[in-house]
Amino acid sequence: MRRFAQAALLVLSGLGLLHAALFTDLYLNLVKPGMRPLLIASGAVLVALGSAAAAEAWGRRGPGGDRHGAEHDVDDAHDAHGHDHSRVPRVAWLLFLPVLSLLFYAPPALGSYTASREPAKAVAVEEDGFDPLPATSPLPITLTDFTQRVQQDRSRAVGKRTVVMTGFVTPAAGGNGWYLTRIIVSCCAADASSVKVLVHGAAAPKADSWVNVTGTWHPGGTLGTESAAVALDATSVAKAPRPSNAYMDALPLTS
Repeated sequence: MRRFAQAALLVLSGLGLLHAALFTDLYLNLVKPGMRPLLIASGAVLVALGSAAAAEAWGRRGPGGDRHGAEHDVDDAHDAHGHDHSRVPRVAWLLFLPVLSLLFYAPPALGSYTASREPAKAVAVEEDGFDPLPATSPLPITLTDFTQRVQQDRSRAVGKRTVVMTGFVTPAAGGNGWYLTRIIVSCCAADASSVKVLVHGAAAPKADSWVNVTGTWHPGGTLGTESAAVALDATSVAKAPRPSNAYMDALPLTS
């Protein structure tokens, strides 16, 4: 029975990966899109290994039913010291819970809970200078680009512009505004980091809701230097659809 349980765990793990990567976009809650082929390959390998282990366990039972298998079970159940290991510890069955969750209840994408417990990502310095901003108004911009423009662009062009950004809502400590947030991953959810813009002048929508925020830079510190506040005075906040790939800082979808 122990071998069949191990084989079942392998097969269910593989089926969970294949279900998440082949038939849904749930894998995007955990990894980047480029990891999909690896997930599919891993799922196929786990199913093959589990099937082979189940076939081997069944073959060891022999044509006479349980007798042949029982002899092996007795041999395998005792180590050199005579200790009986025929029973799987009860806690080991908990390994089935994360496996079954992939099939029936995939974990949600990271959101405000994670973002509120870590500092905003340090945005890389723009070494080659900044291109002129397009004349579009409001100007669609990513949170990362807005942060760079506010703290590094010596022309201070963004300070005179109305911009629009998309992200999800993260409550701010002390009730001083709220954060428009994006979570970015390099490989998977384990290495996630967040980029945030503090929003003033508008009531906070429900945490984790996705919104488009239109507004202008909120004065604070010296624009174009690291002392500048990465903040926005909102003129409008509109509900936005959650993107299929939430782990990237993309331009807002505007009509």
